[in-house]
Parts: sequence; structure tokens; C-alpha cells
Amino acid sequence: MNIQQPVPLGQINRAFSPPNYELLSEERELRTPGQDPGSTVINIHSYEAPAKDFFIWSVFNTLYMNFCCLGFMALVFSVKARDRKVVGDLSGARSYGSTAKCLNISALIFSLLGVILFIVLLATGIIVIKHAATNLNENSYISDLFPGN
Repeated sequence: MNIQQPVPLGQINRAFSPPNYELLSEERELRTPGQDPGSTVINIHSYEAPAKDFFIWSVFNTLYMNFCCLGFMALVFSVKARDRKVVGDLSGARSYGSTAKCLNISALIFSLLGVILFIVLLATGIIVIKHAATNLNENSYISDLFPGN
């Protein structure tokens, strides 16, 4: 074979013949110049994250940190948010979920402040009792509390 001569594609490698492509049904129809091709409409639904109902957090706050029934109210709003989500009302579910979240945060903060206050009062009470016990000579009525000293 001469390198100078153009070789048809099918003769370069006889094992692989050129592919035969079929035209699509839309391509078979000839269009006149200037005619717009057929348009395709694709509906893309935007993904919206599902509304959160904070149900587990509300149950936890109801059972363990129910400061002034805030945990129970958060549970009520969580159930309402879940019901709205099942019905398909996402804006209502978000509204109830947001309220449940605020109530859960409030219940958690107030309960933690209560625990911290209890620990501080317990520690200061122990310190005061220890200080009073060491000063038995000044306070005679404390000697009845600690008969071993």
C-alpha cells in the first residue's frame, strides 16, 4: 500500500467496519431552512428539604427536662408539624416545627440553668455547713447537728 493514497475507512482494518447509525424518527423529517426545530419541555422540580418536626427532642424534653411544661408544649407542636407534613402542607409544617424548636431550646436552657443553680446552691450549702461545723465554739446550736465532734 502506498502511504500517499487515501485509504477508505473500511479498508484500514477489515475487522472493524464503520458503524451504521440509524436516524431518529425526528431526524428523518427534513425541515425547511429557517424552520425552528421541535422544542422539548423538561419539568424540573426543585428539591425542598422536608420540614423538620423535632419530635425526638420534644419527647426527651417532655420526659427529662419539662421546665414549666415547655417540653410538653414542644411535643404538641411537634405532633402538629408532623400532621401538617403528612397532609402535604409544608409551610404549616415548617411553622409548627419552628415553634417546637424554639420551645425545645427554651426548655433546654431553663432546665440546664436550673441544674446549674442547684449545683451552685448545693456547693455553697456544703461550704456554709462545713464552715459552721468548724466554728463550734461560736455556735453552740450546731453541736447538736454533729454529735461526733
